[in-house]
Amino acid sequence: MSLDTILAELKAERDRLNQAIAALEGVTRPARPNAAAAPPKRRKRVRAKMSAKTRQRLSEAKKEWWAKKKGEGSGKRRSKSGI
Repeated sequence: MSLDTILAELKAERDRLNQAIAALEGVTRPARPNAAAAPPKRRKRVRAKMSAKTRQRLSEAKKEWWAKKKGEGSGKRRSKSGI
Protein backbone atom coordinates (compact mmCIF):
# COMPACT_ATOMS: atom_id res chain seq x y z
CA MET A 1 0.00 0.00 0.00
CA SER A 2 1.29 3.38 -0.86
CA LEU A 3 1.35 6.34 1.46
CA ASP A 4 -1.18 8.20 -0.69
CA THR A 5 -3.66 5.33 -0.50
CA ILE A 6 -3.38 5.12 3.29
CA LEU A 7 -3.86 8.89 3.60
CA ALA A 8 -6.92 8.80 1.35
CA GLU A 9 -8.47 5.97 3.39
CA LEU A 10 -7.79 7.77 6.70
CA LYS A 11 -9.35 11.00 5.39
CA ALA A 12 -12.40 9.08 4.16
CA GLU A 13 -12.73 7.42 7.57
CA ARG A 14 -12.40 10.85 9.25
CA ASP A 15 -15.18 12.24 7.03
CA ARG A 16 -17.47 9.31 7.89
CA LEU A 17 -16.79 9.81 11.62
CA ASN A 18 -17.50 13.55 11.35
CA GLN A 19 -20.82 12.82 9.63
CA ALA A 20 -21.75 10.27 12.30
CA ILE A 21 -20.87 12.72 15.09
CA ALA A 22 -22.92 15.49 13.46
CA ALA A 23 -25.89 13.16 13.09
CA LEU A 24 -25.71 12.09 16.73
CA GLU A 25 -25.38 15.69 17.93
CA GLY A 26 -28.49 16.56 15.94
CA VAL A 27 -30.43 13.81 17.73
CA THR A 28 -29.43 14.92 21.23
CA ARG A 29 -30.08 18.64 20.67
CA PRO A 30 -33.66 19.93 20.70
CA ALA A 31 -35.16 20.96 17.38
CA ARG A 32 -36.07 24.41 18.74
CA PRO A 33 -33.69 25.90 21.29
CA ASN A 34 -36.49 27.81 23.06
CA ALA A 35 -39.02 24.98 23.00
CA ALA A 36 -38.74 24.40 26.76
CA ALA A 37 -39.21 28.11 27.51
CA ALA A 38 -42.54 28.36 25.67
CA PRO A 39 -45.53 28.22 28.06
CA PRO A 40 -48.08 25.46 27.49
CA LYS A 41 -51.16 26.46 25.54
CA ARG A 42 -54.36 26.77 27.57
CA ARG A 43 -57.54 25.19 26.38
CA LYS A 44 -60.76 27.17 26.40
CA ARG A 45 -63.65 25.80 28.41
CA VAL A 46 -66.74 25.12 26.41
CA ARG A 47 -69.89 26.41 28.05
CA ALA A 48 -73.26 24.88 27.47
CA LYS A 49 -75.61 27.35 25.85
CA MET A 50 -78.69 28.29 27.82
CA SER A 51 -81.97 29.04 26.10
CA ALA A 52 -83.67 32.39 26.58
CA LYS A 53 -86.57 30.66 28.30
CA THR A 54 -84.25 29.05 30.85
CA ARG A 55 -82.40 32.34 31.49
CA GLN A 56 -85.74 34.11 32.09
CA ARG A 57 -86.89 31.40 34.50
CA LEU A 58 -83.62 31.56 36.47
CA SER A 59 -83.78 35.36 36.56
CA GLU A 60 -87.30 35.32 37.98
CA ALA A 61 -86.39 32.69 40.55
CA LYS A 62 -83.36 34.71 41.71
CA LYS A 63 -85.44 37.89 41.97
CA GLU A 64 -87.96 36.04 44.14
CA TRP A 65 -85.14 34.69 46.28
CA TRP A 66 -83.71 38.19 46.85
CA ALA A 67 -87.15 39.63 47.62
CA LYS A 68 -87.67 36.90 50.20
CA LYS A 69 -84.20 37.48 51.73
CA LYS A 70 -84.78 41.23 51.99
CA GLY A 71 -88.24 40.75 53.47
CA GLU A 72 -87.04 38.40 56.24
CA GLY A 73 -84.52 40.77 57.78
CA SER A 74 -86.60 43.96 57.77
CA GLY A 75 -87.94 43.90 61.36
CA LYS A 76 -85.37 41.74 63.10
CA ARG A 77 -82.33 44.07 63.21
CA ARG A 78 -80.89 45.00 66.55
CA SER A 79 -79.65 48.44 67.41
CA LYS A 80 -75.93 49.07 67.84
CA SER A 81 -76.22 49.29 71.62
CA GLY A 82 -77.68 45.80 71.81
CA ILE A 83 -80.76 46.90 73.79
